[in-house]
Amino acid sequence: MSARSTAPRTVVHFSDSEAFGGTERALLQLIGGLDRARWRPVLFHAAVPGATQLRDEAVALGVPAHAVPHANRPSRGIAGITPLVRALRQERAMVFHAHQIWSLSCRYGIVAAALARVPARVATAQLFVEMPPLLGIDLQHGLLTRCLHRHITVSGFVAERLRSRFAVPASKIRIVPNAAAASVDVRPDPKLRAELTEGGTRPLVLTIARLDAQKGITHLLDAAASVPNAFFAIAGDGPDRASLEAHASSLGITERVRFLGHRRDVPGLLAIADLFVLPSLYEGLPLAALEAMAAGIPVVATAIGGTSEIVRDGETGTLVPPADGAALAAAIARVLSDRERTTRLASAARALVQREYSVESMVRSVSAVYEELLGE
Repeated sequence: MSARSTAPRTVVHFSDSEAFGGTERALLQLIGGLDRARWRPVLFHAAVPGATQLRDEAVALGVPAHAVPHANRPSRGIAGITPLVRALRQERAMVFHAHQIWSLSCRYGIVAAALARVPARVATAQLFVEMPPLLGIDLQHGLLTRCLHRHITVSGFVAERLRSRFAVPASKIRIVPNAAAASVDVRPDPKLRAELTEGGTRPLVLTIARLDAQKGITHLLDAAASVPNAFFAIAGDGPDRASLEAHASSLGITERVRFLGHRRDVPGLLAIADLFVLPSLYEGLPLAALEAMAAGIPVVATAIGGTSEIVRDGETGTLVPPADGAALAAAIARVLSDRERTTRLASAARALVQREYSVESMVRSVSAVYEELLGE
């Protein structure tokens, strides 16, 4: 067998995200887990400050990272795609893998990959955002589907929406769920817990989410106002932080709610939490919830999309209707008061993640998609 046939094949991972969140963490899990004897991952990322963490963590994994100017908005229209085509050819990409945070993200990269004739072109849809048929979205999505060989979706919910909303053929869709890294037992830090609870013994409710409308944090704050015996810690940043802090102030709960900003000590935060809450209005398959479940932390979440595929009400967690602060408050209070039931659900959740949502399984499934396409 020739050296050429045994050389690792280059996979260009493309992200036009301007922030760091679950999609970017899932991307890093994938490129970190790929067999380097078979695959050579390369990252193309947006040339924006918000992509710094993604770039730095990719480089720490030994992955070359290249900033792509105007990844979201080529400066000269379609002509602005030409440098992308050239870069893909220079990398001799065999696989192009876009990581989408909404239905039309990464579109310029996807078109460039088709023009560069990359042999295998896939896109992972992390979310499905309901949008009216305006501004030619159906036409644009149809073009992307023609440019792609496969859509990878992180949940059955996202797969169904691609089929029903955009008429993507089932033959072009593969479901590969997000994954949680094997849980590492982290010793709770009493100083960190004391910092977030003023040294008291009241329960600590944790949320890890980007601070924008999708995550439903407004409704979490409404619920917090009705659960006076608990402290709430919200890790994450985003465009709505100032308005959410103002809302907490208007509710008179600022002494019990901590906005922690962007954090890199998620395992440490999970280790000191009594409950994890995710009040999102829509999700693909939330990585934050998977990580809480893997850590054995009880979960309360909203009954939406892919979330309900992992947080199964009464089995692995507690579900409430979205955008309902009263129902969320009642669920939080109930979970905090029923330790025996809560422990049972958290144990079942941890077992589910270990059994069905491992990083190793996710990497194998994505690699199989690459192999399938290159074999074709």
